[in-house]
Amino acid sequence: MPAIVVALVVAVLFYLGYRYYSSYLAKKVYALDPAFATPAHTMRDGVDFVPTNKHVLFGHHFTSVAGAAPIVGPAIAVFWGWGPALAWVVLGTIFAAGVHDFGALAVSVRHRAKSIGTLARDVINKRARTLFLLIIFFLLTLVNAVFAVVIGNLFVANPEAVLPIVLEIPLAIAIGQYIYRTRSPALVPSIVGVILLYASIGLGQLWPISLAGIAAEDGLFTERNIWVILLFAYTFIASRIPVWVLLQPRDYINSHQLFIALGVIGLGIIVGLDTIVAPAFNDTPEGSPHWFPFLFITIACGAISGFHSLVSSGTTSKQLDKETDARYVGYLGAVGEGSLAVGAILACTAGIVATTADWNAAYPDFATASDGAVGNFVNGVAHFAGNIGVPLTIGTIFAAIVVISFAATTMDTGVRLQRYIVQEIADIVGAKPVARNVTLATAIAVIVPLAMALLPGGGEQGYTFGVLWQLFGTTNQLTAGLALAVIAVWVTKNRRNPIAVLVPLVFLLVMTSWALVVNLGNFIGEGDWVLAPLDAIIFVLAIWLIFEAAVALRKAWLSTRSGGPVAAESESESES
Repeated sequence: MPAIVVALVVAVLFYLGYRYYSSYLAKKVYALDPAFATPAHTMRDGVDFVPTNKHVLFGHHFTSVAGAAPIVGPAIAVFWGWGPALAWVVLGTIFAAGVHDFGALAVSVRHRAKSIGTLARDVINKRARTLFLLIIFFLLTLVNAVFAVVIGNLFVANPEAVLPIVLEIPLAIAIGQYIYRTRSPALVPSIVGVILLYASIGLGQLWPISLAGIAAEDGLFTERNIWVILLFAYTFIASRIPVWVLLQPRDYINSHQLFIALGVIGLGIIVGLDTIVAPAFNDTPEGSPHWFPFLFITIACGAISGFHSLVSSGTTSKQLDKETDARYVGYLGAVGEGSLAVGAILACTAGIVATTADWNAAYPDFATASDGAVGNFVNGVAHFAGNIGVPLTIGTIFAAIVVISFAATTMDTGVRLQRYIVQEIADIVGAKPVARNVTLATAIAVIVPLAMALLPGGGEQGYTFGVLWQLFGTTNQLTAGLALAVIAVWVTKNRRNPIAVLVPLVFLLVMTSWALVVNLGNFIGEGDWVLAPLDAIIFVLAIWLIFEAAVALRKAWLSTRSGGPVAAESESESES
């Protein structure tokens, strides 16, 4: 199958999904009103609440939700064949991610730009807020752990990429200082930053940085683990400083990298006319998990991601100029991330090898597929870059820098968010020293995922990456389930048809619960008394979510049947 054919078909399907299905959602499900005064206007403060042009806001939203996750998940999932992986990305983007991201944004705007956690309390009940906090705690723990492992592995495999990544930090700080002090637009400085970042690739080739000389061959202090420890030490500091100093200016740089990477993949496919050599459906070797249900938690970001609801309701809803812009920003943002996932699938099925036999050797079992997924993506993108004249060595470093940059930004944001969650949970349980002490809360936010990343077992350097990724995907999908439950209750209370929201909600909860039960049995059978309790806790949260959602939906449905007013909704909208 020519890769260009797949890319074109998917592009058409995404266009049709945006053109018709998002239009249906906007008119019939979320009932967007162009005359509605958004919080960006009614609560305008010039800091968080700022009416923003929809094109500018789309760029901010897209780069906030898109990171390394829509690369890693699909790069692993092609193990089951590119057919199931591509089908889930396309259908999930159109009928699940678009509904979820768009809906979280629309509901938040109707409730004074409140976060999804607060919305869970307002729309469902107080217990739902607690549920949300617990799921997010596990989600962020696993996000930070798996991306630290991703970066550590890439540093080991690509020492030439270390120096450019390190230099990006002072470069971003300098850009942030310039923008802050001169009040200049970010476009030109950030473009200069990208140029300087890629110019430093030559320095990385001259001075590759490796820790192999001081690392042990096995045990705790392997080279990868030393990098993981250094990364968490860095995030402890980075998460404490103001966002405009480092996080925001690095996001400016990475926003350009995101579009450059998509451009390289697209042009490489067009020029090279590469053929997909991976099988459409791959027989699962003995000992590997079956694609049903594990495909749907392996590809989380790129099909549907609960993390997006945090962005949609946390920052984007505060900047939406017109309520009708939610369709463009929310739904099209999901389509953009789906496009990146498709690029990852093509890189790992058409870009890394020339024959099916070679591909089978690269994906012999699930553990190998998981551990080598990021490297396969890097090699695939390097091949596409080679199609347009970029030398292989530079293309490889370029692709590694893209993945590391996205993963590092996710870690920066993840640790910062984890600190907020730790403080909020501590406040609920009455642990005032943790709730009020930023340093202590940040230490907890760093130590917990660091311990997860360094856990012994499953391999020479710790648990296989695939196991950690499955747990991440599970908690991510549970977060998406909670967001969809909030959206479904809100839609039902407003006497609109919730089927478009309920279908992905039920599907996610079934797949997630199924995968949790299978994994729990495996962990208990293997005598793994670290991951088994963790899996059990997440499973309990899943059942709890199903119960709370069902009760809230029943109450909302009965209320609409009786024709009575929905007080919470009326109060929230009147406040707006």
